[in-house]
Amino acid sequence: MLWVLLGLPMAPAGANDEAAVLRDIEQQFRRGDVAPALRRLEQTLQARPADAGLRFLKALILAASGRQAEAAGLLERLTEDYPELPEPYNNLAVLLAGEGKLAQARNLLETALRLDPQYRTAHENLGDVFIRLAQRAYEAAAGPRSDPALLTKLRLTRDLAIAR
Repeated sequence: MLWVLLGLPMAPAGANDEAAVLRDIEQQFRRGDVAPALRRLEQTLQARPADAGLRFLKALILAASGRQAEAAGLLERLTEDYPELPEPYNNLAVLLAGEGKLAQARNLLETALRLDPQYRTAHENLGDVFIRLAQRAYEAAAGPRSDPALLTKLRLTRDLAIAR
């Protein structure tokens, strides 16, 4: 599944230097310099442990490095510390959906959309969660004598889930 993970929260006004550091670390990560980017991020976080953007970027780097449990823990703490930011809810939902926890993912995405009704990535991710929920429901309803309409719906949801 392709879930959009990147999308840093907006830096507060007057935080130009902080935003530049964040962008620089993100670029280093995108170039594939994961270990050095993570080290630099850890050093910067020691000086600014409450920085939401840095903490968010760390979660993204951890998730992209296969450390989903650590990333999920960081994102969960971000939702607690900064409940007004929709991005951590969206990204935590992505991780939970990847584990098959679709109901939890749906709730988190709905929270992200209450915070920012124009958040396109969260809308897309919510649509993907609904497709997978529909697929599960149709699979549960299907049986050896399922009617053709149900089987068509099941095939279509499977096709949509694969098309992601």
